[in-house]
Amino acid sequence: MQDMLIQKIKPILERSKKAGWITEPDAMEILRVGGLDTTESTMAVNEEEAVAFAEKHGYPVVAKVVSPEIIHKSDVGGVVVGIDSEKKLRATFKRLSLLPGFTGAVVAEMARGIELIIGAKVDSQFGPVILLGIGGVGVEIYKDTAVRMAPLNEEDVSSMIAGIKGQQLIRGFRGSDPVDIGALTTLMIEFSDIVMELESYIDSVDLNPVICSGSRCVIADARMILKEKG
Repeated sequence: MQDMLIQKIKPILERSKKAGWITEPDAMEILRVGGLDTTESTMAVNEEEAVAFAEKHGYPVVAKVVSPEIIHKSDVGGVVVGIDSEKKLRATFKRLSLLPGFTGAVVAEMARGIELIIGAKVDSQFGPVILLGIGGVGVEIYKDTAVRMAPLNEEDVSSMIAGIKGQQLIRGFRGSDPVDIGALTTLMIEFSDIVMELESYIDSVDLNPVICSGSRCVIADARMILKEKG
């Protein structure tokens, strides 16, 4: 299994070496190859491709800058949600195209649900560790996370959910629908397996946000930092 995944994604790893990290379109492709659920999206290199995707899949959509020079897209206004018309999408694309190193924009469906973060870090002593927490732009403020060593099993995921203060959001808060725990558990276990397969190549992975509802847990954004070769 490991050799099969590595062989399929080798071109991505090779072309990402110079930047030292894997941009969102390629990171999401790695996750799809690994069997994980990601939002429907396209890598648009011009306005027409962006509009064509939105017309096919329906508004509203999300647009995100793709640039090897921009790791934190939100810091530069590189993520725009709730785009509900062709006019707004074209204006957004034009603005994103002015950002440093612009190579295109990801245009994606807008999934709805609770925003979680699922991450991984390859520790020099312990190997891959997996993180779960409340996600979105506030993740660095709240720091509400739980960590376990990979590979994960169902008990690990259950204890991670129980270990975060925001677990009420996951289980259903003040009448809101609970998250599909089965889908979240499956995603986390399969993600931990992928991280172990990529252990020799990656330093860290951030899936933020992972959007979970009562019927689905889907990865809406991803970034992978490559391991420095000494």
